Amino acid sequence: MCQLLGLNSSVPAGLGPFFDVFAERGGRTDEHKDGWGIAFHSGKRCRLYTDHRAAIDSPLATRVRRQALRARNILAHIRKATQGRIAIENVHPFARQLWGSTWCFAHNGDLKEFAPSAGRFVPQGDTDSEAAFCHLLSRLAERFPHAQPAPAELRAAMTELAAEIASHGTFNFILSNGETLFAHCSTHLHYRLDAGQAIIATEPVDTEDGWIPFAAGELKAFGSGMLHA
Repeated sequence: MCQLLGLNSSVPAGLGPFFDVFAERGGRTDEHKDGWGIAFHSGKRCRLYTDHRAAIDSPLATRVRRQALRARNILAHIRKATQGRIAIENVHPFARQLWGSTWCFAHNGDLKEFAPSAGRFVPQGDTDSEAAFCHLLSRLAERFPHAQPAPAELRAAMTELAAEIASHGTFNFILSNGETLFAHCSTHLHYRLDAGQAIIATEPVDTEDGWIPFAAGELKAFGSGMLHA
């Protein structure tokens, strides 16, 4: 399966050596060589970089590592294809507009017999991941058609929808609207809080203490580098 790496920070920040370790897993130290992507997301501004090549073979990945781009929310993904072709349209993160904000999403897992009914958002590729993202946003848009709801209401709805989708298989994901970073664990996800930053990863990206595993079925929200109650 794929791997996820996310950052939520109180001020614009970069992934630095975390991304170096993560990118090496994209074909050198691990098997996730079917594409990679990263979103730098702060408020309404979102810069998305994707490549269908392995991160270790991607000139784009090399440029991103050298430029040290910064944002308050960063979502990165390295892909090991389980469903969908190896093609640029199937590379995570995916992005859509909802309630006046850009939402970015990346998934680790495999969903079986998942064929949701058509909604407001339509996949452009042929992965179960993008189908799940479009279904999640479509259902949220149906429930809250006029504006983004209060945080507690949004999290409750998102938790319910994530559980529904996870009934089809493994559904670990990270999702951001530029302010809050949501992370859902179906089977395997970790986080660490450190000096105004929350780091979320499938597998820890350093050897420091403080990495905390998510519980199965748990959805957490991070804002300004902190875990929201």
